[in-house]
Amino acid sequence: MARPDKLKLGTFVYTFGFNPAAWRHPDVDVNGANRIDHLLNVAKMSEAAKFDFMFLADSPAAAIGDPEALSRSPTKMNRFEPLSLISALSVLTERIGFVATASTSFYEPFNLARIFASIDHLSGGRACWNVVTSDHDETGYNYNFDGLPPHSWRYERGAEFVDVVFGLWDSYEPDALILDKASGLYYDKDKLHTLNHKGKHFQVRGPLNIAASPQGRPVIAQAGGSEPGMELAARTAEIVFSLASSLERNKAFAENVKGRMAKFGRQTSDLKMMPGVVINVGETKAEAQAKVNFLIDNLHPDVGRWMLGEFLETDLSGAALDEPFPMERLPAEPKGSKALFEELTDYIRKGHTLGHLIRHYAEKSTGNGITGTPTEIADFMEEWFEAGAADGFILMCPTLPASLADFIRLVVPELRRRGLFRDDYEGSTLRENLGLSLPTNRYAAARRQG
Repeated sequence: MARPDKLKLGTFVYTFGFNPAAWRHPDVDVNGANRIDHLLNVAKMSEAAKFDFMFLADSPAAAIGDPEALSRSPTKMNRFEPLSLISALSVLTERIGFVATASTSFYEPFNLARIFASIDHLSGGRACWNVVTSDHDETGYNYNFDGLPPHSWRYERGAEFVDVVFGLWDSYEPDALILDKASGLYYDKDKLHTLNHKGKHFQVRGPLNIAASPQGRPVIAQAGGSEPGMELAARTAEIVFSLASSLERNKAFAENVKGRMAKFGRQTSDLKMMPGVVINVGETKAEAQAKVNFLIDNLHPDVGRWMLGEFLETDLSGAALDEPFPMERLPAEPKGSKALFEELTDYIRKGHTLGHLIRHYAEKSTGNGITGTPTEIADFMEEWFEAGAADGFILMCPTLPASLADFIRLVVPELRRRGLFRDDYEGSTLRENLGLSLPTNRYAAARRQG
């Protein structure tokens, strides 16, 4: 039986696209990393198609690694700070939401609570915080750490960080502002609350010096797949970004996370599981594959070695492309997707050269995606959606804006024909468009009960 709801769509944004060779695409403005025009175009295209949000992935550090490879790949080396960017984009758009990544390991709760609350007001209720704890040593080197602090410390701090931010966002009750010029009363003093948080990692008095968010509070996104990550998602997240490599794995992941929500008093309808998928679409299968081949052909060998080496956690710099993969450099366990690691291992054992392996990895790099016709793409999305493996998808467009334009022109009409995707926005806030309930202010709730 068909689901009564519609699937949700978001545009994943690395400046030029998800593929490291995207900046070499003929439709890409190579100056776009430092001009707003390029990303505003992506935002307006997404908004015109009625997408829910743009998702800005980020790491507050340049990459560390082979200088030759990095000099040929701008993905992490030259890009806007996301909170500044969405502040600008939000006042130049009307309905699309903006998801910005900010780390609990390297911000302070008060700063982040105030910034996101401000953006939510500036945008009319379209802000979303992608909560991360950071997972690259290169970030720690810029924040008084020698690499990253331990995983357990980062998640413990992260959980307390989110609690403090939520408490600060509740500082003003929704109806606290009186705004009575005649009496001279601006706000009800009994409806502004001081947090007085004293925990293991933070001591924050409050209150936050900005009124309640237009959507109760900004939406929360998260991507953690570890045990503490799933617990934090079940307790706090409203969008979960996943990278499971099959319908079965993603359905199991969705059921695992959503199955934990009841103990936190939450409804499963308030969490949208949205896998990130790499999609290459063409009017024919051959046309779609040609788009993949263009990017692989334009991936410089040094970048290919670096990408594959980063996934396998091994140094491949200088390794010969026309010889079999050096087996002594193959780790016993993967850093990322186990399914993709096993696929690459099987490929290696068949005797393929390192060059062939890099091409294979470049096409399969997330372990989750599809290359095909509009019908094939829509079939893929419908199957995952109806099976409960996804509530929507975050499109990891190989190139921007070209891949996004292809998807909007070819796939969106087919999704609408099947009744799977909206014709227009349901509301004015991101929370309304995602079908999420309005969060309850803790002090207002206590007042009603008292």
